[in-house]
Amino acid sequence: MSLRADARPAPDDLRARLDLVRAAKRAVGDAARAEALARQRARGKLTARERIAALADPGSFVEAGALVRPRDQPDAPGDGVVTGSARIGGRPVSIVANDFSVMGGSSGEAGARKTLRQTQASLDHGIPYVSLLDGGGHRIQEGLDSRHFAAVSTNFQQLVDLSGWAPICAAMMGSGFAGPSNMSALADFVVMVRGATMGIAGPALVKAATGEDIDKEALGGAAAQADRHGIADLAVDTDAEALEAIRRFLSYFPSNAAEPLPIQPCDDPADRREEALLDLVPANTRRAYDVRKVLAAVADRESLFELKPGYARNVVTSLARLGGRPVGIIANQPLHLAGTLDSPACEKAAHFIALCDAFGLPLVFFVDIPGFLVGSPAEKSGLVRRSARIIHELGKATVPRLSVVLRKGYGLGFIAMNGGRSFGADLTVAWPSAEICAMSIEGATDVAFGREIAAAPDPAARRAELIAGFRARVGPLEAAEGFGVDDLIDPRDTRPVLVEALSRLAPRRRGRARPPKHRDISPI
Repeated sequence: MSLRADARPAPDDLRARLDLVRAAKRAVGDAARAEALARQRARGKLTARERIAALADPGSFVEAGALVRPRDQPDAPGDGVVTGSARIGGRPVSIVANDFSVMGGSSGEAGARKTLRQTQASLDHGIPYVSLLDGGGHRIQEGLDSRHFAAVSTNFQQLVDLSGWAPICAAMMGSGFAGPSNMSALADFVVMVRGATMGIAGPALVKAATGEDIDKEALGGAAAQADRHGIADLAVDTDAEALEAIRRFLSYFPSNAAEPLPIQPCDDPADRREEALLDLVPANTRRAYDVRKVLAAVADRESLFELKPGYARNVVTSLARLGGRPVGIIANQPLHLAGTLDSPACEKAAHFIALCDAFGLPLVFFVDIPGFLVGSPAEKSGLVRRSARIIHELGKATVPRLSVVLRKGYGLGFIAMNGGRSFGADLTVAWPSAEICAMSIEGATDVAFGREIAAAPDPAARRAELIAGFRARVGPLEAAEGFGVDDLIDPRDTRPVLVEALSRLAPRRRGRARPPKHRDISPI
């Protein structure tokens, strides 16, 4: 419905005009579109407006462009996208939600302008930007027109400008191949609902272009994009879980990079000592354990929010709180690849460092690393450059950095985990189980003394003697004596030590003197 000339009331009848406007708004709402609502229900999905209502604080959503209709598509209310501003946790955000019930949620020219307005609002006012994606990307009917498409949208430029200024969140809640996936790739947090898809192109286009016959789940489902490829940070079962994940993610971050961290009241005592920490990490370096149990014992209770839990499981990246203060935690996971860093783990950790540094979250490292993965597969994966990406991000970071050496701290991996003095950690402490050296003692002994061992009357005994001699020189006391660590601590004191350190550190380091360059060049 619109205020067409043939439907308008008399010029002086304002009340009748108001009734017409109200009717037009009702006509584009969910209640007036029973068939579209039923189709969405049949998919087991919420509507775009229901998703926004579930995400935002009650009654806070203010829609913009509800009455928009594309000129050549009169049956496309809102042009397939619901946009506006709302509050989440009391703070303002911009929201853009694809409406799959309108032309499959595809984006037309009018809908693109609505989206641009919300992105610009986030840029201008420093507020988070949230995309609820469920649609087919650019509308083909409009895209096959050079007059229209040659100019294209500036939304990607806006998202790049927004990156690092205000948090960007994306929920993939249905079909999302092509444009929606590219937009998600620029987000700080991506959550997928199982059954949704994302990727550069869908199965039909893939088959037409390459001949490959693959279904959409294998190509771009949650198992592929969250666990195997790491494109999504989290996979959940329902719309409601995805929306709650966004609310929780945003709770750790300021609205923009110029604001202080959102510190919450904490009823978990800062001086809490956890007896279980004495037994969680085996002193035997050949025994594995789940480092997440260590993190849960140290962080504020129920505050861990792990990102990419199914991807590159040899490293854990988790948001958390310590004494109510948001932090980013990076920890080696001995349960997978013994905690070594391979290419996926390096990319996962490096991106997380950049995310935390952009918004002022201190970084806390829990170190138990035998080094980087070695061998021809590692080299083929470009590990040399990907390992340098962590080093590059650490060198750029200005937030406080704290390191706890739990057990192994070997070689360049130790440096990449912010060990020792390499990146000027604000605090480096070690547990009595720590063992810090250039590489595995056994491996180093075999490489450096292989001939001597082979020539010995009892090779096994000579090898054991050499290993014992070196092991006596790589313990935590030696690291403390050389001032490579600030202190050796009782594992039970880990939480109090970290909380106290964070309470006295400045939010940012002063800028170091740098040459007059325009930018750094990332290894990747």
